[in-house]
Amino acid sequence: MTVSILVPSSLVREAEDKREATRKIGYVARAATVFRADRLVVFPDGEGERKWGAGFVETILKYAATPPYLRKEVFGRRDELEYAGILPPLRATSQTGSESEGSGSLRQGIVTEVGPEGRVRVNCGLQHPISLVVPSQMTVGEGERVTVRISSRRPVRAKLVDAPVPGLTVTRMDLSAALDRDDAGVRIATSRYGEPLSVGRLEEVVTRTNRDGMTVAFGSPGRGLPEIFGVPPEGISAVESGVPARFDLWLNTVPNQGSEVIRTEEAMFASLASLTLNIE
Repeated sequence: MTVSILVPSSLVREAEDKREATRKIGYVARAATVFRADRLVVFPDGEGERKWGAGFVETILKYAATPPYLRKEVFGRRDELEYAGILPPLRATSQTGSESEGSGSLRQGIVTEVGPEGRVRVNCGLQHPISLVVPSQMTVGEGERVTVRISSRRPVRAKLVDAPVPGLTVTRMDLSAALDRDDAGVRIATSRYGEPLSVGRLEEVVTRTNRDGMTVAFGSPGRGLPEIFGVPPEGISAVESGVPARFDLWLNTVPNQGSEVIRTEEAMFASLASLTLNIE
């Protein structure tokens, strides 16, 4: 199943400085990684943004989702990354390889040079960039990310494969477009004003998400999804048009919350822990 997470560009609206904003975004990336999300989408909430908006949020998320051995080459030096050193390590199995020393592990690589005779040099985290043959059905250019299958490290045996680049994909996209994707699955909006998620209801919901995949949207601190969409909180279930109506479910995944406001990264851990359960 495909799991997509949607977060607003106002994600760090309450952060006091760039360091705090960076750390918060890092925990969002970590939550998405822990629960094996395929896609993390930043959708626009211009009215809720303050000092750090969509460009900053997207850059930090992309940096966090990039394997450490590619970060310098992909990003170089940027203002937004001043505090990137405090980001929590993701240690995604797609980056480290669940069997990274074994046969057939997949890794991200980046093309550093396009050479003659259908060969390219690829940095994929080994000691040096390696020369690989480009499969006949593929066309790759310098700077492009590719998928490399490593079958042996000593000696090095690897090949380019025509497959999606492993790992969390980060993108910026209009919310309507994200909800309209063919692989959106069950579209879920999280809100304290949604239907409380009970044990009985959970089995029904998770049976659907296990089968169809899901797209889960979260609000920002002090500015939940109803406010972002401009609809009355108590009447979200009655909305019949616009973005709010395009969600299949409005769920309160922390029905007995003890804090007035749950931070986005906290809501992600709490919600995805339930929604990604396997129902046997």
